[in-house]
This record gives sequence, C-alpha cells and structure tokens, in this order.
Amino acid sequence: MRVIPGLKADASVADSIRLLSQSFRLAHIESADADARLLVGQALLLSHAQLVAVSDRLIEAREVNVISALAARRLKHEPVARILGRKEFWSLELQVTPAVLVPRPETETVIETALDAVPTRGLRMENLRVLDIGTGSGALLLAILRELPKAVGIGTDISADALAVARANAERHRLDTRCTFVAGNIARGIEGPFDFILSNPPYIASGDIASLPREVRDYDPRPALDGGVDGLDCYRAIAAEVPRLLASGGRLIVELGAGQCEAVSALFTKTGLSVVDTRKDLAGIVRALSAKLP
Repeated sequence: MRVIPGLKADASVADSIRLLSQSFRLAHIESADADARLLVGQALLLSHAQLVAVSDRLIEAREVNVISALAARRLKHEPVARILGRKEFWSLELQVTPAVLVPRPETETVIETALDAVPTRGLRMENLRVLDIGTGSGALLLAILRELPKAVGIGTDISADALAVARANAERHRLDTRCTFVAGNIARGIEGPFDFILSNPPYIASGDIASLPREVRDYDPRPALDGGVDGLDCYRAIAAEVPRLLASGGRLIVELGAGQCEAVSALFTKTGLSVVDTRKDLAGIVRALSAKLP
C-alpha cells in the first residue's frame, strides 16, 4: 500500500509536492504545503529555488521510496525539524535530536528582550557574561553570542545528550571559543556574576502534557516540558539562584507559558526580584519576562 496515494515513478517534482501536501492536509497537518516542499527537497537534495527550477522533472522509483519514507514519518505527526534534524533559530541553523526541544519562533522574544536592554546601557561591544539555564540545543546562548561579539557564556543542562548537541551547534557556528557547556541542575556549581541570565525552562503543568499537540507530546523530551504540578517549579529554582549569580544592573530573562505572566511575576517579586519588562509573541501572548535585582 502506498503511503501517498498517486505518488509513483514518473510523477513530476511539482506533482510529488502536491500529493504530499494533499495527504498532509487530510491528516490535519496545518503546515501541509511548506512541509511537503521541505520533505521533497530533503529527499531530492534540492533547495526551494532548485525545486522550482526543476518542477517538471520526473522522479525515479528510488526517489519515490525516499519521499514516501519521509512522508510516513510526518503523517505520524513527527515534526519536520526532527525529520530533517535541523531547525533555524535567530538565523542560525541548529542541529536537533530527540534529546532537545525544537527551537520555536516565540522563544526569539527572549533574545529580543535581552537586546533591547543592551543599547540603553551601551554594552553591545563590552565583555558581557551570559548564562543560559537549560540550554538544550544552545539556541538562546548561541543567538545572543552572535549578536554580542565580545560576550562569553555558559550553558547548563541536566542532559549530557543535550549538551553534546549544544556543543556541536556552537562549533558549527564558530562560537565554541566563547562558550562552555556544563552538566548540572539549574546553575549548580556555576559562579557569577552574569550580565544576562536567560532561560526557556520547562513550564507545562504535569497534568497538561497529555493534552499537548502530538508534535510536542510525542516527540519533545518530557524533562524539557514538565514544569511540575503548577508548571512553575523551574521558575522557583531559578529565582533562588539569581541573587548570587546576577551582576548589578544585570537582567534575568525567561520564557513564559501562556497565562503565566502574573504567577511568575508574583513569584519573582516574592523572592526579591523586580520585574522590569515583558514582551508578547506574534500571537499576543506574553512570552518573555525580564527581571533584575533591586
């Protein structure tokens, strides 16, 4: 039985994309057209521009098999980024594996919030120190180091496999001489001070994980999702470490889950932090929160 009805040798490249897109839509995959293009491009080792240029080319039987294998994975709602093994974040192409979260566009609000704090303090070209708690693929740390050419940083994670991915991404983008990655829970064993402490911590309430989209629930590592009973466990742990780690005038910037701004603000305030800024993502959800020491 064919995975994609109608997909066979001597179909054109354009027809192959159309057939995949049609099957993806029937499977209620929202990004059907884009996913179809990416997977056919991966199978044929062609860029988007090349796909357009050879849209009339007929595919071979062996290429049908490769396309079908990739499509079968997407039809099980495996994210395209996991199928491809890569994801772009802040214009950096990052390797992703089952050990790390797929970097998401809304997480870029953390970088935007951090960079907004830099010009007002005249620090863009200074030797800033950055700590990324729960670094995963290294997305936050590498993005901020790319923007701040004299900054250095440390990324922490409890997963050795995740740290291996982050190191590989740092090497790929030639940022490895400016950062180190350390195994540990939150910031255990790390010494400050840091000008920026960034984090996209686990923030999904344990009881809500089962209701997440399949792309997240079935494929993202659970420790990177599970924020405890109320989703706030990691924010509490981070807040407890900040006083000894954050430099005078430094900023703690964290990603938030939908509807968590008030709770996290109250938690940070209770532990002696002062909330100074929030930022919404493109969906209008408050996604990043910035705090400092009094």
